[in-house]
Amino acid sequence: MASFNDSFYRHVAKRGVVLDLFHGAVADWFRASFDAPTPPQSEGWPAIARGESTLILAPTGSGKTLTAFLWAINRIMFESAERSGSGPVSPKPRSGSGLVSPKPRSGEGGCRVLYVSPLKALAVDVERNLRAPIAGIAQRAAARGDAFHAPAVAVRTGDTPAAERARFQREPADILITTPESLYLLLTSNAHEALKSVDTIIVDEIHALVPTKRGAHMALSMERLEAITTSPLQRIGLSATQRPLDEVARFLGGSTARRRRGQPPSPRGGFGGPGTGVRPGSDQGQTRVRPGNAETAIHDEFSASWCARIARRSSS
Repeated sequence: MASFNDSFYRHVAKRGVVLDLFHGAVADWFRASFDAPTPPQSEGWPAIARGESTLILAPTGSGKTLTAFLWAINRIMFESAERSGSGPVSPKPRSGSGLVSPKPRSGEGGCRVLYVSPLKALAVDVERNLRAPIAGIAQRAAARGDAFHAPAVAVRTGDTPAAERARFQREPADILITTPESLYLLLTSNAHEALKSVDTIIVDEIHALVPTKRGAHMALSMERLEAITTSPLQRIGLSATQRPLDEVARFLGGSTARRRRGQPPSPRGGFGGPGTGVRPGSDQGQTRVRPGNAETAIHDEFSASWCARIARRSSS
C-alpha cells in the first residue's frame, strides 16, 4: 500500500470517499456488500489509517466492529503480499474453524491483530463474522489478479482445547480473538513470543472494563504487550455506551505518549498523562468460576472481594 500524508486523510474524509484509503479489492468488496460507509466508518477509518489510537462511540448495528477490523485486514492481506512480491495465495481450510489459512511464507510469522472482548460469546461471534469479509476480499483480489495474503484467525478463551493453544504457539494466526484473562495468560506464558509482532489491539465493549478490576488488569496487560511489541501499538476501543469519553480514552491510551508507526517518540504526553482518574466501579453479579481452570480462576482472583476492598479504602 502507498503511504498517505495527513492532508490526504482529511481530504478523503471531507469528500466522503473514505474507501479510497483501501486497496482496490477491499473497496470493491465493500461497495458490493454495503450501500455506503456508516458515520463511524467514514469518521473512524482516516484516523485508524493514520495509525492513531482511536476510540469509537456509535450505536449497536452501526458497523463498529468492521470499522476496527477492515483496515487491519487491508494491511495483512496486501501489505505483506506486496513486500514478499508473491502472487495470489490459494486459501486452504483452517482446521476446525471454517476460515482460510495462508500458505506459510519465509520471513513471516507472528500475530498482527488482537481482538479482546470481556464477553466470551461475543468473541466467538466476531470470529464467525470475520469469515465473510476475508473470503469476499480474497475473491475480489483473485479476480483482479492481485497478490494477497489470506489471514488466519484463531480464538483463545478458557474453552480452547490444549491442542489449539499449542498450535497458536507454533503457528501464530494473523488475527487472535481472546478475552482479558486469556490475554494475561498468553503474556505470562511462552506464547508471548508470538505476540511480539502485534501492531493493533481492538478492545470491544470497553465500557464494561473501564470501571472494574478486570479493566485495571486489562490496562496492565496492554502495557505489558506494549513493552514487548516491536512497533508502537495502535489501540482501538469500541462501545455504544461509553461515558465519560475522556476517561475511557485515558484508559485506552494508557499513561505514556503514543506515536504512530514509523514515527519517532513524541515529547508530549499521551491521552491522560500519568493518572487516568478512572473511578472504580463494581464487578457485582459476576459468576463464581469452577476450580481447576486456570483462566477462569484468574478471573475469579481479579473480581472476588474487590468491591469490599474499595469500600474499606474509601471509608478510611
